[in-house]
Amino acid sequence: MMASAAFRIRDKHSWLSQLDSVAGDGDHGSAMLRTMDRLEKAFAGEAPADLKICFCEAGWGILGADGGASTSLIGAFFLGIGEATAAGVPSWNCGELAAALQAGLKAVQVQTRAQPGDKTMMDALTPAVRAFAEAAQAGKNIGPALEAAARAAKAGVEATMNMTARYGRARLLGEKTLGHQDPGAASIALIFEGFYQGIQQSEGAA
Repeated sequence: MMASAAFRIRDKHSWLSQLDSVAGDGDHGSAMLRTMDRLEKAFAGEAPADLKICFCEAGWGILGADGGASTSLIGAFFLGIGEATAAGVPSWNCGELAAALQAGLKAVQVQTRAQPGDKTMMDALTPAVRAFAEAAQAGKNIGPALEAAARAAKAGVEATMNMTARYGRARLLGEKTLGHQDPGAASIALIFEGFYQGIQQSEGAA
């Protein structure tokens, strides 16, 4: 999942920077490259994963990547997952992963007042986590639940095209931000798309 998410971001990093150039510094793609480097590094060990350690290391590493508000919130998301996980846990079932994602979302909500509709990463992250949780409650396995989450995140980022920004530098441009996807939300959508593709590849190789 982590390697596939990193691949999707690397493949689209120039596009992410183009989105960011509308209302930002145009460096979001570069910041996300650093973010993915630190995410992959935290999961690179050959020993069986301790999910708490991996996610906490990823979160702290991303928080130290100096990539702006969006990447700081992504770091908080992964750190929140790690801090809510018991030590020594090597794997999750679908319900457990849903709880972990919800803990990550709550950690982000502590750091920002942005809500869906404000044209931020929350427009993709919130519906993605909600869709995964709903799929888990319906008894679906991780693969279908991640597919639902990826679709929800994609719909969320596409919806940002019809929104005006309410946070960060972009808010100063008001209606000039209409017609453009939010780069932070786009990154979240790519990450969840990567999560889903990674599970598909893993199940296909099993």
